[in-house]
Amino acid sequence: MTSIAIPLSTSILNPTELQHLDAYWRAANYLSVGQIYLMANPLLREPLTLAHVKPRLLGHWGTTPGLNFIYVHLNRLIREHDLSVLYVAGPGHGGPGLVANTYLEGSYSELYPGIGRGEEGLRNLFRQFSFPGGIPSHAAPETPGSIHEGGELGYSLSHAYGAAFDHPDLLVACVIGDGEAETGPLAGSWHGNKFLNPKTDGAVLPILHLNGYKIANPTVLARLGHEELDALLRGYGHAPYYVEGDDPATMHELMARTLEQVHADITAIQQRAREEDVQERPIWPMIVLRSPKGWTGPKVVDGKPVEGTWRAHQVPLAGLSTTPEHLRQLEDWLQSYRPEELFDKAGVLRPELAALAPSDERRMGMNPVANGGLLRQDLNLPAFREYAVAVLQPGSVDGEATRVMGAFLRDVMKQNTTTFRLFGPDETASNRLDGVYAASGKTWMEPLLPTDEHLSPEGRVMEVLSEHLCEGWLEGYTLSGRHGLFSCYEAFIHIVDSMVGQHAKWLDTSRDIPWRRPVASLNILLTSHVWRQDHNGFSHQDPGFIDLMMNKNPGVVRVYLPPDANTLLSVTDHCLRSCHYVNVIVAGKQPAPQWLGMDEAAKHCAAGLGIWPWAGTEGVSTGAGEQPDVVMTCAGDVPTLETLAAVSLLRGFFPDLRIRVVNVVDLMTLQPEREHPHGLSDAAFDQLFTTDTPIIFAYHGYPWLIHRLTYRRAGHPNLHVRGFKEQGTTTTPFDMTVLNDLDRFHLAIEVIDRVPRLNDVGAEVRQQLLAKLDEHRAYVQETGDDLPEVRNWRWPGGEMTELPEHK
Repeated sequence: MTSIAIPLSTSILNPTELQHLDAYWRAANYLSVGQIYLMANPLLREPLTLAHVKPRLLGHWGTTPGLNFIYVHLNRLIREHDLSVLYVAGPGHGGPGLVANTYLEGSYSELYPGIGRGEEGLRNLFRQFSFPGGIPSHAAPETPGSIHEGGELGYSLSHAYGAAFDHPDLLVACVIGDGEAETGPLAGSWHGNKFLNPKTDGAVLPILHLNGYKIANPTVLARLGHEELDALLRGYGHAPYYVEGDDPATMHELMARTLEQVHADITAIQQRAREEDVQERPIWPMIVLRSPKGWTGPKVVDGKPVEGTWRAHQVPLAGLSTTPEHLRQLEDWLQSYRPEELFDKAGVLRPELAALAPSDERRMGMNPVANGGLLRQDLNLPAFREYAVAVLQPGSVDGEATRVMGAFLRDVMKQNTTTFRLFGPDETASNRLDGVYAASGKTWMEPLLPTDEHLSPEGRVMEVLSEHLCEGWLEGYTLSGRHGLFSCYEAFIHIVDSMVGQHAKWLDTSRDIPWRRPVASLNILLTSHVWRQDHNGFSHQDPGFIDLMMNKNPGVVRVYLPPDANTLLSVTDHCLRSCHYVNVIVAGKQPAPQWLGMDEAAKHCAAGLGIWPWAGTEGVSTGAGEQPDVVMTCAGDVPTLETLAAVSLLRGFFPDLRIRVVNVVDLMTLQPEREHPHGLSDAAFDQLFTTDTPIIFAYHGYPWLIHRLTYRRAGHPNLHVRGFKEQGTTTTPFDMTVLNDLDRFHLAIEVIDRVPRLNDVGAEVRQQLLAKLDEHRAYVQETGDDLPEVRNWRWPGGEMTELPEHK
């Protein structure tokens, strides 16, 4: 790395600037402590009493002074070099600091006029923190300048890299807590620097904040010797700079000098890439800040050390109502920041200090990157109908749904070269999306070998074998104004269950914040799914992510199960156009029958569910308006195939049986309209499913979810769901459905058992179907393959004369 050395003899800060920087830091610390403790008397204009203190003390002090210290110095760097900086606060409990600094810079009052500048505004600022009707203790969506919640640790660095991709003028300062640094996701995120292209992307500056302790224990990295820590960070591909100590004057000078050096290093790296076209992976700088936990807070409480220990983590003085000495210590603590030097008589930050903050959008609280909806532009999408599979009649042709989707995504990428990326854990080709390589290779900044394929420093397909990293990148990318899609094996999306859940909560909360603008939806494709993991076995068979998503607020979650390639195209186009949702698409990658032409598929997806008249007997063997004897319902590609195969058997055995076939693409439609905006009214649901007809529902996932979605419907007592019931193994594709009673034979038997008029006449047929299941088991165990009649089955096209006769 080429760096510009700053002479050690050069003083970065003159005495006045040092004095002002320290005063600004004291102001941030004062406001942080005030938020944790006070609900009145914000400037200590009168002696502190219990009446001024919140009855419930919530919040976290330990990491906050370090976060404030970093913020103050980043402000200086922004002013000196006119930088665009995004501040990502990894320590989950540093909310008071982020709120304090955005208040000091003026962002907070602009976005929340009720928290104005002055004594009344300070009172409101303090009172709202961790208070009913107020704001959370984390850097939440309510916090200006934030794209990162921080409550669940481990994702700060992945979010930072996601925001930096395709933002060439952005510097993302990512503060990593030393407790957070122990998490698996954060450990994997250090490799994000191997995917950052200095020519086209912004820069990420990791700042590892070592204050020594977690909630109640020392942290691993803080206890490492210097040589071991330095070797670790250099092994991750960084050039670490160290800012260590507890004397404010010395630390201010050292931090200012280090940030100047880091900025010079980053500028040199980017100039080499952009002006000299150097494409090698650089060694990016980082900072290790070692400062006491609870810096500037109480040093001793009740005879026990606090500053510099784990006792400073949360509320150092918690016994105010029972221990008068604690109240006196709190007042001394607050007074130690000398608020009378920081705020004028009206309670407004003194002008010489306010001048230290950047202006307008250079303020980190007002950087539009942190409010990505301000930057988001609609994708330039190709016409999805042009990629359609030609379906002359239902089931007449096979296709690989995700391969067709891959051709569409290829051109999405071609037409959106700086605003769309595809993310996945080493599975793009496995999931049949490798058509995108015609538009872009896979991002790769490390050396290339002659045997490598589709790798490029300027690639836009992001592959790394870490679901955490892929999900974090996508979240950072969309929250900062761009679009993307994350493709994953269905069973292993569970690795990021809580990440996606946290993102859904972020979107949900953001909907009620007027200044937050809608961001692009988080799009997740689940493929290589439960019903076609016969080769990998039980460990790869788990469709439960859908259940998790259905627990989230219906205003921000959508789940789609397109049954073929054309419906998948329609759903994909819809999801890429949408905003502020988590869209989950479940689709298979294996060759399978295609059911709907493009026009019919688009209409079906727009409705979310509907009757397939060509599959049932309505209008064929029944009179118009007659109620069906059974409603055969399916959601998912394999359940749809098995349902239609069962229908063909039943129509052959019982030509006069009235069958209605309903296919569900949008799972949310099953809920009442009062519970989800896509839900059907009770009247519409009853018209579709009837109130007294047996409903045999073949479902992709765990069957009890369908019961949960429909338990309030009038026809729910007649609903019988078949889905995955944790019966998995390494076996044939069809045997997987048999193990879970989702196969065509079990579904047909279910109809015979549930339709009253078949109870007697269907006995012989039932025996034939059971015999066929026995034949299947024997054949599979003997040959290792499915029965030829299953492998080669085709939908007969609705022609009754082509169906087998009942013998």
